[in-house]
Amino acid sequence: MAIALIIRKQSPAYSLILGALLGGILAGWGLEDTVLKMISGVKDISPAILRILAAGVLTGALIRTRSAESIAGGIIRVFGEKQAYLAIALSAMVLTGVGVFVDVSVITVAPIILIMAKKTGLPLTKLLFAAIAGGKCGNIMSPNPNTIISAENYGASLPDVMAAGVVPALVGLVVSVYLIVPLVPGKKTEAEGGTLLQTDGQPAFPAAIAGPLFAILLLALRPLFGIKIDPMVALPAGGLVCLLTTRQWRITTDALRYGLEKMSGVAVLLVATGTIAGIIKSSSLSEWLIAVMQGWQGGQLLMAPLTGALMSGATASTTAGATIASSSFASAVLATGVSAVWAAAMTNAGATMIDHLPHGSFFHTTGGSVEMPMGDRLRLIPFESLTGFCLTLMSVLLSLFFA
Repeated sequence: MAIALIIRKQSPAYSLILGALLGGILAGWGLEDTVLKMISGVKDISPAILRILAAGVLTGALIRTRSAESIAGGIIRVFGEKQAYLAIALSAMVLTGVGVFVDVSVITVAPIILIMAKKTGLPLTKLLFAAIAGGKCGNIMSPNPNTIISAENYGASLPDVMAAGVVPALVGLVVSVYLIVPLVPGKKTEAEGGTLLQTDGQPAFPAAIAGPLFAILLLALRPLFGIKIDPMVALPAGGLVCLLTTRQWRITTDALRYGLEKMSGVAVLLVATGTIAGIIKSSSLSEWLIAVMQGWQGGQLLMAPLTGALMSGATASTTAGATIASSSFASAVLATGVSAVWAAAMTNAGATMIDHLPHGSFFHTTGGSVEMPMGDRLRLIPFESLTGFCLTLMSVLLSLFFA
């Protein structure tokens, strides 16, 4: 029911809540018991929601100070036109990796994509795919909602889960740029030439990157020195450092308002996904999955990425997919002997495989950012899935190596 409503362009949050309610009633639990299970699901993810709201400080600071533009532009200037696809992909990966939402990262580099297509004649479809692929790679090693909530639900350290995504992300970046981009359909156009980038009003690259680096440094204190700094502290601290190093503390209120606005939508979606996660967690679905996968060779190991992929495909959202999968199947996955860190990392990677389907906002916001026709945007879906599959495969292989 939830999927059908979302596909028909109804509110994802209300669709998920209605789906959860219907699921409980059809299970024979009755209205009161169903509501209690829905509330229980929301309670389970409430700590992660608080951390995600706190992350809005960093997101707001990066966008409103134009630090995100400066970071992307700096990377592209270093690599230049000859490595345009790598530059675009790396820019989106770094932006997402330091805490910018993946769709916001693509939107941030979208003007650069349009300029680059116009000045160099490179196909717009290939450039947009490079940005999307880079964003997916950065998303599995970022302090973004999907990573935060996967780590929270599996009881793993957020820095450890982020670190577990680094190698898959780098491999995914190389595979996407040098193996998948050539397969993406698109024709070159006549280049106009001229200046590629403008930097007016942007902070210097060192000042722009200082805030997110400070946040990541604080998070790294736990695995390095045993000093635990919660993301609820580290991420806002990085945002404040960004405002100070860029000397734009006067826009603090505006940055906080923007960050809260961005995170509020995610928080509402997570509340809704919590309701359906509570229903799934109370059902026998996890036991059924265990029974099915026990018949596969290595099937138990695949439960984490498979549930992440299925749930993200159902909701067309990395965050919602990772939330439902980790909330509903954490105990079942951990019971198979997989470590909490790699369970969270594989769920997170799996959630990137089919989170870009047309019934979600990511599909439309990324295509709309460069005014791409619907047909061209639809043709990118298989190639996006290849990037997600590469990330997931590398995460599974590394989990076997480090287990």
